[in-house]
Amino acid sequence: MIRAPRASLSLTPEPFQRMRNLNAQPDTARGPQQHYLQALAGGTLLLQRCTQCGLHQFPPRALCVHCSATEPGWVIPSGLGTVYSCSVVARRIEDGGDYNVVLVDLDEGVRLMSHVVNWPGISPPIGLRVCAQFESSPDGTRLVFTPVGGLQ
Repeated sequence: MIRAPRASLSLTPEPFQRMRNLNAQPDTARGPQQHYLQALAGGTLLLQRCTQCGLHQFPPRALCVHCSATEPGWVIPSGLGTVYSCSVVARRIEDGGDYNVVLVDLDEGVRLMSHVVNWPGISPPIGLRVCAQFESSPDGTRLVFTPVGGLQ
């Protein structure tokens, strides 16, 4: 029996490539995502706020997810939020040790994934009030959160 050769399989399925594009650098991202990443690289956090319904959205999109308006505007948020969820990623000490990944609900009503720094343990508690800050890393500027009022 002769079989047709199989098509080559991609090790990175299309949905994962699209997710990777959400984290693209400013020069490879397009549209609203590019605008957001360029502002982030410059040390400014921006959120989209619809000019029609007034609601915020994240991640950046070309249309408002609430009312489908075609031109959401940009605003600088307060940067204040609350830890909604926390996970700890375990790494070897020589790779930098364990670190936390948090979901933060900003006061503007959107949820971001980030990292809490300046916390005396590895896992900040759910409900902790935090404030956005920028941290320089070898990969560029990244958004992190610190406890409001310092250590609590």
